[in-house]
Amino acid sequence: MKKFMGENFLLQNKTAEMLYHEFAKDQPIFDYHCHLIPKEIATDKRFTTITDAWLGGDHYKWRAMRSNGISEELITGKEADPFDKFYAWAHTMENALGNPLYHWTHLELQRYFDIHEPLNRKSAKAIYEETNRKFASDANLSVKGIMKQFKVYAVGTTDDPADDLVFHKEIAGQKDFPAKVLPSFRPDKALAIEKETFVEYIALLAKAASMDITNATDVVEALIARLDFFVEHGCKASDHALVTAPAVFKSESEVNAIFGKKLAGATLSALEVETYQTFVLSHLARAYAKRDIAMQLHFAAIRDNNERMFKLLGPDTGFDATHDKEIAEGLSAFLSALSSTGEVPKTILYSLNPKDYYTLGSLMGCYQGGMPGKIQLGSAWWFADHKDGMEQQMKILGNLGLLPRFIGMLTDSRSFLSYPRHEYFRRILCNILGTWAEEGEIPYDKQMLGSVVKNISFENAKTYFEG
Repeated sequence: MKKFMGENFLLQNKTAEMLYHEFAKDQPIFDYHCHLIPKEIATDKRFTTITDAWLGGDHYKWRAMRSNGISEELITGKEADPFDKFYAWAHTMENALGNPLYHWTHLELQRYFDIHEPLNRKSAKAIYEETNRKFASDANLSVKGIMKQFKVYAVGTTDDPADDLVFHKEIAGQKDFPAKVLPSFRPDKALAIEKETFVEYIALLAKAASMDITNATDVVEALIARLDFFVEHGCKASDHALVTAPAVFKSESEVNAIFGKKLAGATLSALEVETYQTFVLSHLARAYAKRDIAMQLHFAAIRDNNERMFKLLGPDTGFDATHDKEIAEGLSAFLSALSSTGEVPKTILYSLNPKDYYTLGSLMGCYQGGMPGKIQLGSAWWFADHKDGMEQQMKILGNLGLLPRFIGMLTDSRSFLSYPRHEYFRRILCNILGTWAEEGEIPYDKQMLGSVVKNISFENAKTYFEG
C-alpha cells in the first residue's frame, strides 16, 4: 500500500516518477489566469488565520460545506468564530473523499506548513494552531514569500477595463518583487448590455477613457483605448466569460440603434443582445490580434442559479453550474469572420462542459497557423479541474492536436495558497506520458520526454505570452 500523498503521489510507474522529479518538480510557475486581488499582492498581505486564507472567499469550499449540511453562518457568516469555521471545514473534509479539494487541501498543508497528517475533526485543533503559528512567524508565508518559495515567474490577474491599475503600477515599482504581476483585460461588463447595471457601467468606462460614449462605436473606441493602457502596463491576455460565441453580424448603424434603445430604457431581445456582443467582441478580437494579446474565451457556465442566495450573497459565492448549450456553429462563424480578414488572435478556448472538448479541439485546428499552438484547448477548468478532468482534456488534446504545444496549467484561483495545483497538474501530466512510454505507445527517450514536460509545465506558456 502506498503512503497517503507521499512523494510519488499520482505517479504510477518509474518513468512517471523520473519525469516528475527530474523535469517537472522544480519548474517555475506562469499562472497566466487567476483572480488574485492586486491590492493584496502590492501590500504583501499576511494572513492571520488559516480560516481567512482558506475560507475567506473560496466558493469551491463553500459549495462543499453546504453539501455537508454546514450552516451558512459557518460558511459565509461574518460573526462566526474562525476556529468554528475551520472545524466545519475539517468535518467537511472527512466527507470529501474523491473531490479534488481533498487533495488540494492536503497538498497545501504539506507544502506550506509541513503538515502531513490528514485533516479531520480530531486533528483540526492542532492543525489550526500550527498553521496560525506559522502564518505569524514564517516570512515565507507573506504574498512575496509564497511567490518566491513556489518560483512564481508571473501571474495574470483579472481586471476590468475601467481599472486604473494603480496596484499593478505599485508592484512594478517594487524592485525586490519576486514575480511579474500582469493585468488581464476582462471587458465582460461592457458586453453585458442585457443587464440593468449596463448603463451605469458605460458611464464608468467613459470616465476611465476620458470620452463621451453615445453609441456602440464609442464603446469599442473606449475599450480599445483602455486596452492600450493595459498593454502599456504589461497586459498579455484578455478574458471573456461567455455561454456561447456570439455570431449575429449586423451593420454598425444597426448595432448603434440597439445601443440607443438600451440607453432609452428599452428591453432588448436576445437577438439584439447577441448582435451587440458580436459587434464589440469582433472589434476587440481584431485589436488583440494587432497587439499580440491572447484572447481567452471561457464558455458554458450558467451563473447565479439560486436567486434567493444570489440576492443574499451576490455573485461568485458558489451557485454557478455547467451549461449545456451548443457552441460549434457560433464559434465557427465568429472565428471564420476574423479569419476572413486575417485577424484571428492567439486564442485559448475553455469549456466548463467536457462535452465541448471535441468541438473545441477540432475547430481550433481549422484556424491554426503562424506560430506553434496559436489556438489552444484550455486547461480543464473549474468543475472539470480534477484528476479525471485533466486527464481527459490532455488526452483529447493529444488525439486532436499537439499535446507538446500545450501551454499547461493555470489556477483560476482567488487563493494565494493554490500554487500546489500546478504540482498536481504536473504529476498527472508525467503519469500520462510515463504510462504511454512504459506501454510502448511513445518512445522511451528521457531527454525528449523531459523536454515535453518542462515545456508544458512552464516554457510553452512563457513563449506563448511573451514571445
